[in-house]
Amino acid sequence: MKKPKWVIEKERGKRAAAAETVWLFGLHAVRDALANPARERLRLVLTKNAADRLGAALEGVDVEPEIVDPRKFNVPIDPASVHQGAALEVKPLEWGSLPEVCAPRGASPRVIILDRVSDPHNVGAILRSAEVFGARAVIGTLRHSAPETGALAKTASGALERQPYLRVRNLARAMEELRGMGYSLVGLDGEADVDLTEAHEADRPLALVMGAEGPGLRELTKETCDMLARIPAQGEFGSLNVSNAAAIALYETRDA
Repeated sequence: MKKPKWVIEKERGKRAAAAETVWLFGLHAVRDALANPARERLRLVLTKNAADRLGAALEGVDVEPEIVDPRKFNVPIDPASVHQGAALEVKPLEWGSLPEVCAPRGASPRVIILDRVSDPHNVGAILRSAEVFGARAVIGTLRHSAPETGALAKTASGALERQPYLRVRNLARAMEELRGMGYSLVGLDGEADVDLTEAHEADRPLALVMGAEGPGLRELTKETCDMLARIPAQGEFGSLNVSNAAAIALYETRDA
């Protein structure tokens, strides 16, 4: 019996995901990945100087370091990357499902939802802020959102190893799922009539929905939100980088 097309595509996607690897680079990103027991590590390439600087972080690791000449640092990363003589090939992290990670428990949780934010530096900075301000997860889409990369990990400064970063197939469906779990969905929009400080309820879980610079939130994403809110500003001109906006929004709603 011939398999349905959707079954074939699903199996193909699983095989592709199983084959996917990521090269992390930079001393901080590599050190944190070596310390993360959830990481599946495949290959570690270091210069002698980087190995000395990592020191105790190399003790007991499950991958043998390859010590190479700095002039022959031959790993598949952008030659312009500031790798500091350290690169680690890994499998992407598996955080679990949306309900597992975001299920409300304890104090009212917060999550960040990213609508097509594709710049890895922005997503890395958002992960760092999410960890600092105690967000439950950062949620993006499988397509049109920044995947887990070395550049993202370096910008996240270790947060990628600790802060859940979930990528879903359908953002509107994930938002509805969060609503069903009790989350209030607040989209950030500079033209909204309500200030963010007035938009959230302290006793409810909160999902802050953010779009990429320029296009902002898509119409369907706006329609799926419970309300739209703005970050109050003193001037009439200018806008915030999405990662800066995320940090401010998390700070402003820290008691939510």
